[in-house]
Amino acid sequence: MYAFRKAFAAGIYSSHQYLHVDYKAWLVIAQVLGYTLSKFYGIRFIAEISGKHRAKSILILIGVSWLALLGFALVPAPINIIFLFINGFPLGMIWGLVFGYLEGRKATEFMAAVLSISLIFASGFVKTVGRSLMHSFHVSEYMMPFLTGALFVLPLLLFIFLLELMPPPTAEDKMLRSERVPMTAAERKGFLIRFLPGIILTIIVYVMLTIMRDIRDNFEVEIWTGLGIKSNSIYTNIDSIISIVVLIVLSLLILVKNNMRAFSIIHLLIIAGCLLAGISTMLFNLGAISPTIWMTLAGLGLYLGYVPYNAIFFERMIASFKYRSNVGFIMYVADAIGYLGSISILLIKELGNPGLSWPVFYNQGLIVLSVAGSIGGILSLIYFRHTANKKKNRNSQLKLFTA
Repeated sequence: MYAFRKAFAAGIYSSHQYLHVDYKAWLVIAQVLGYTLSKFYGIRFIAEISGKHRAKSILILIGVSWLALLGFALVPAPINIIFLFINGFPLGMIWGLVFGYLEGRKATEFMAAVLSISLIFASGFVKTVGRSLMHSFHVSEYMMPFLTGALFVLPLLLFIFLLELMPPPTAEDKMLRSERVPMTAAERKGFLIRFLPGIILTIIVYVMLTIMRDIRDNFEVEIWTGLGIKSNSIYTNIDSIISIVVLIVLSLLILVKNNMRAFSIIHLLIIAGCLLAGISTMLFNLGAISPTIWMTLAGLGLYLGYVPYNAIFFERMIASFKYRSNVGFIMYVADAIGYLGSISILLIKELGNPGLSWPVFYNQGLIVLSVAGSIGGILSLIYFRHTANKKKNRNSQLKLFTA
C-alpha cells in the first residue's frame, strides 16, 4: 500500500507555488485530506465489514488509488492536485482491512509488529525506489509515483492471497484475547462512553505523534537536505535500523501473557519514545550529536511511540477489559482525529508561516511532543490502571456476595 501512497513524496516539485504555498505542500495537504476523510468514513466501514469482503475491498481500493496516480501524471498542475486527494481517500481504509486478519490472536503482537514496520521501512524504501526511477531511469517526478506502484502490483496480489489463507482465530485465541466481532452504532457508542477519559488522553498523545510522524514522512527529503545530507539511500538505511529495533521491542510483548501488564508496558514504551525524541533533539541543538544520529534517535523515539497505537495498544486494551468489539473501530476513531490534527497543523504552518523551514519546524515539534506526549501517556496509564482495579474489586465483591 505504501508504494501507492508515499512514492510521490520522493519528488521535490520545486518549480511551482500557489497562493504563496509550495506545490508539494498542496499535494501533501490534498492526500492527507483524502486520507483523513477516509478515516472518518472507516469508523463505520471497518467496524461493520465482515471477513469475506476484506480481500476484494483491498484490491478495489488500491486499484482506485493507483489510477488516481496515473491521473496525477497525465493532468497538468495545479489541476492534478485533486488526484492526490482521490489517491488518499481509498488508501485510508487499507490498514483496518489488513489488521482485521491479525487481531484477536495470541500471536497478534508479533504479526502486528511485522505489519507495523511497514510504517517505517516501507516509507523510506519507496522513496528510495522513487528517487532511483527519477535519477537512474530519468522518469519524471509526475510519472514516478504511478510507475513505483506498478512495481508492487504483483507482490500486492501475492500477499493478499496469502492473507486469505490465514485460518480464523482459535478457541484459545478467543479465550486469551476476547472474541472480535462487527459492531453496531449502539455498541460503538457504548464503547466510547465506557472508556471516554482514557480514550481522550490516548487520542491527544496519538494526534501529536501522528502530526510529527506525518511531517517526517512527507518532508523527509527536505529535512535531510536542510541538514546538508543528500543521499538516495539514507532513507532506507536509517529507517531499516529503526524498523528492526521497533520490531524486536514490540515482538517481545508476545511473551507477556497478562493483558493488563502488557497494556501497562505499552504505555511505558510510548512515554519512553516521546522522551527519546525530545532528549535527542535537545542534544542535537546543543551540538552534542550529529544530524544523522539525531534523525535516527528522534525517528526511533517517534515510532516507538507511534507504532504501538497502530499495532497493539487497542488490541491489549480490548483484551484487558474482555470487551466484545474490534480494534478497527477505535483505531479509526483515533486515526480520524489524528489526521485531522495533522492536516490542520500543515495548513496553519503553510498559510501562516510558510517561510519556516521543515527542519526547524520538525525540531521544534519534537520538543513539544516530548513534554505533552509523555504527560498524556502517564495520565492515560493511571486512568486505565485505576479502571482495571475498580473492575477487579467489583468482580471480587460480586463473587463474595454470590458465595
